[in-house]
Amino acid sequence: MATKKETTDLSVEQKLKNLYQLQALLSESDKLKALRGELPLEVEDLDAEIEGLTHRLEKYNTEIEHLKQEIATKKVQIDEAREAMKRYEEQQNNVSNNREYDILTKEIEFQGLEIMLLEKKINEAQRAIDNKQKDMAQCSELLRDRRDDLDIKKSELDEIISETKAEEEKIREKAKNLELSIEPRLLTSFKRIRKNSRNGLGVVYVQRDACGGCFNKIPPQRQLDIRMRKKIIVCEYCGRIMIDPELAGVKLDKVGVEEKPKRRLRRKKDEA
Repeated sequence: MATKKETTDLSVEQKLKNLYQLQALLSESDKLKALRGELPLEVEDLDAEIEGLTHRLEKYNTEIEHLKQEIATKKVQIDEAREAMKRYEEQQNNVSNNREYDILTKEIEFQGLEIMLLEKKINEAQRAIDNKQKDMAQCSELLRDRRDDLDIKKSELDEIISETKAEEEKIREKAKNLELSIEPRLLTSFKRIRKNSRNGLGVVYVQRDACGGCFNKIPPQRQLDIRMRKKIIVCEYCGRIMIDPELAGVKLDKVGVEEKPKRRLRRKKDEA
């Protein structure tokens, strides 16, 4: 295991070479992960949707139970109102004057109106229960469909993961060992750059006088500094670490400058 001092004492050239090798391993790992496509996100979305549907069903159940309790309470109140009406009717037979009779009549009418109001509320609660039960049936059917979809997506994802698992672990182990040979500060910077780059490239080589990451032109003096390998240079546009193609082990076709054919001067013949 390389110590912090050993990684710091490495030459800039060796540091860049280690970084590029690590970049190559991580890019290979990215390719394997890309085989999974959108499956991980689809599985995650389905999990979230199933959780939401399950929560909605629980909410429906709670609301229905609450409505049923309200109906039961109102039925008890109706029974009490009817009992009161009977008592008032019996009392009317024993009144001594019209004033008491009128008071009891109003009480009977009030209890009758109370019963009508309670029955109306019971009917409204029952309709609400029916509607919620319909919604529950639709929600339950949708939940079953989503669970079936999730099982299929998970099966596909597990199959892909099982096919690439051994290779991914091998790459991961190599990358882990290589990281030990890279200065912690430099490794942290590399990971940050790689995370922020769209294509996952933290180290790129110069291509056609331009950055291999963002393809912005690089001044000749800066290209010379990159080829010298005396210091770590980053692209002033995208922030990626730049190395020369030779260090990356890449041979680029050199486009030669075609020489313009020399014009032959024709001597004009003297006109006769």
